[in-house]
Amino acid sequence: QVQLVESGGGLVQAGGSLRLSCAASGRTFTVYAINWFRQVPGKEREFVGGTTVSGGATSYADSVKGRFTISRDNAKFTMYLQMNSLKPEDTAVYYCASGPLGGVDRAMEYWGKGTVVTVSS
Repeated sequence: QVQLVESGGGLVQAGGSLRLSCAASGRTFTVYAINWFRQVPGKEREFVGGTTVSGGATSYADSVKGRFTISRDNAKFTMYLQMNSLKPEDTAVYYCASGPLGGVDRAMEYWGKGTVVTVSS
């Protein structure tokens, strides 16, 4: 199994920045990609972005392109989501998940418990 733990959420004003972390442990050698999703209560979970562990490919949702950046520290098996120019509509619970690269949440194998991001206007 793979354990994923998110951190770094919080309250920030619109236009501000946050960096989320996703630390993986366990059978990390089985992980192909780490993806970020977000969900607002009452709405479907939304793909934010993802990257392969190898770093060979990265994908972003159109809504965050140019504002969010995914990076990784393979030595720590930690993935980061740098979020800049935050907007109130970015408010959500952010999850990281392992699996294939991309936005199909039902294809993910393991999920973290999420971290809350609140952007005030």
